[in-house]
Amino acid sequence: MGSLSASAALHLPVRMRGIQLGRPVDLLLETDTWHAIGYVVLCGDESQRFLPLAASQTTDEEIRVASALMLLEDVGFYRTRGTSYRSLLGGQVHRRGRPAGRLRDLVLAGGEITELELDRGGAAGIVRVPASGSIVVPSRATAA
Repeated sequence: MGSLSASAALHLPVRMRGIQLGRPVDLLLETDTWHAIGYVVLCGDESQRFLPLAASQTTDEEIRVASALMLLEDVGFYRTRGTSYRSLLGGQVHRRGRPAGRLRDLVLAGGEITELELDRGGAAGIVRVPASGSIVVPSRATAA
């Protein structure tokens, strides 16, 4: 798979051999290195579980897992070790110490966040900048 936006990934079903197990509601990130850690998944039983990115395969149609055992129960543990994508949305992005715009989306290539999609407002509109060297001031403390 090539690149995919984080918002598009959050609209994909999580499936095992064609059976839908749930849907992602957030993406946890490591913002120092701009890598995705994994998905927070709302499962069919209405519980939230953590799906490590390394234990899944994201395609244009689904997030595929080989086993339902890859959906881990202790979401809180992983939330404390990553940053919520949803908490960053709308946050001010700084590049080289200067405001660059508000975060609108992320571009993922494998597990790496390669670009940030920013809203600069006005005539400047929507632009993409490299994730590397960017700092996002979260718009909210956490995402539920």
